[in-house]
Amino acid sequence: MKTIKGLLLLAIAISSCSSPTTYDVLIKNGTIADGSGNPKYIGSVGVNADTIAAIGDLKNAKGILEIDATGLVVAPGFINMLSWATESLIEDGKSQGDIRQGVTLEVFGEGWSMGPLSEKMKQDMPTSQGDIKYDVDWTTLDEYLQSLVRRGISPNVASFIGATTVRINHIGYENRAPTDEEMESMKAMVREAMEDGALGVGSSLIYAPAFYSSTEELIELCKVASEYDGMYISHMRSEGNRLLESIDELMRIANEANIRAEIYHLKMSGKENWNKYDDVVKKIDSARAAGLHITTDMYTYVAGATGLDASMPPWVQEGGYEKWSERLQDPAIRKKVLEEMTTPTDEWENLMLAAGTPDNLLLVGFENDSLRNYTGKTLTEVAKIHGKSPEETAMDLVIADGSRVGTVYFLMTEDNVKKQVALPYMSFGSDAGSMAPEGVFMNSSTHPRAYGNFARVLGKYVRDENVITIEEAVRKLTSLPASNLKIKKRGSLTKGYFADLAIFNPETIQDHATFAEPHQYSTGMVHVFVNGEQVLKDGEHTGATPGQVVRGPGYKD
Repeated sequence: MKTIKGLLLLAIAISSCSSPTTYDVLIKNGTIADGSGNPKYIGSVGVNADTIAAIGDLKNAKGILEIDATGLVVAPGFINMLSWATESLIEDGKSQGDIRQGVTLEVFGEGWSMGPLSEKMKQDMPTSQGDIKYDVDWTTLDEYLQSLVRRGISPNVASFIGATTVRINHIGYENRAPTDEEMESMKAMVREAMEDGALGVGSSLIYAPAFYSSTEELIELCKVASEYDGMYISHMRSEGNRLLESIDELMRIANEANIRAEIYHLKMSGKENWNKYDDVVKKIDSARAAGLHITTDMYTYVAGATGLDASMPPWVQEGGYEKWSERLQDPAIRKKVLEEMTTPTDEWENLMLAAGTPDNLLLVGFENDSLRNYTGKTLTEVAKIHGKSPEETAMDLVIADGSRVGTVYFLMTEDNVKKQVALPYMSFGSDAGSMAPEGVFMNSSTHPRAYGNFARVLGKYVRDENVITIEEAVRKLTSLPASNLKIKKRGSLTKGYFADLAIFNPETIQDHATFAEPHQYSTGMVHVFVNGEQVLKDGEHTGATPGQVVRGPGYKD
């Protein structure tokens, strides 16, 4: 009997001294902000392969790679809800500007998506390429995303199918409604993209040819996306004079197509529209209370960035750039364009007038080498050099550059930006590429949001100004957009989820990019993992490119 009892005690002793669990990666003693918005706590995260294997009190665990995260916040990787890294990732797959802020998923598709492409579109694309040159070796949207993975990219990627892209495939740049046959073909194109994993339909309605799309056309496309539980996401027809009416259109589309909807980069553009904030929030809150799933995203700056096309009437742009440029060289048409550019209207979105003065238009992107000396100058400054009005100068620049000319517009107020950051349904998107301060990226200026949008949330609006808590900021950067997009196993520190991790110092995380000097990395992000592989180590990129395609809920393997 004593022998049996002794054996049992020996077995218990051996069990209590058994080998600790070993993980591929063990992140120890970090401040866990798991993405839920719940209070942060001290804990550890164990990762095996590409998956979170354990989270919590892992005192007896070991790691092949161990990281002491004492004093650091351990969060899910951030989701960029509006990324234009579609070409920058072709040039440099390391995605340094965003990875150094903790972004592990880039979401594309604001109106234009990189597929599907007709043969004519594939032939035309090389002529519109700027400093970044590449072969168009894909046709469908999914083939484009897969081509990025083949090239090697650090972040994951996903995309909406662009309503503009669908329209160009079938109607080109004409200002007309689709025929019944064309509409059915457009819907079939959306259906194929949704089954390939597109997140939904994206629109950008202030620009030609998207401007020509009717509400009914968009509803029909969204009905297809809705069948696959996709989302409608929109740069609305107006963010200024007809902002409230544009929200009504988005809500009508959401209601009639039975689809979730999101407003891209919510803003009140133009000083005369800043007081619309309360009415906007009331309208959105009422719709949500009535059962519509309406959400929003934003970038954290008082200026937007697009092109000089956003200062000219859509009719002059019909047919694409060549037709637009040709018309701007006709004296009679030019006179009419000048008149419309200087006349307030609710018929189209004139960002030059919304900015209040051409002093608030910063020229940042030229394709013609001979014009790059104007980079960083205001339209007023360049107009004085030319000895012409700002409007005439804008037309001249579009003609001479062979492009729409990249332009920053100062349109918003910081007071509204702060209030928007705190909205419970607000997530964040850079509306920019993910660049590096080197190579071809230095040929043009850019908007500082390309380097600072996400660090700015955690530095300026959490730590410095206490607009929201760190737990709420992490939720808005992770689980909120993941839930809205209906993507699986991302956006949360949860066992069994993909190991996309952002580990940062809450005391030092900071954006440094400015409008005068935008090509500056943010700092304070210490480690980043994508699919379990470390892409940022002690603030420096490892060169790893583990990014994969993330697909929407309609994906059919």
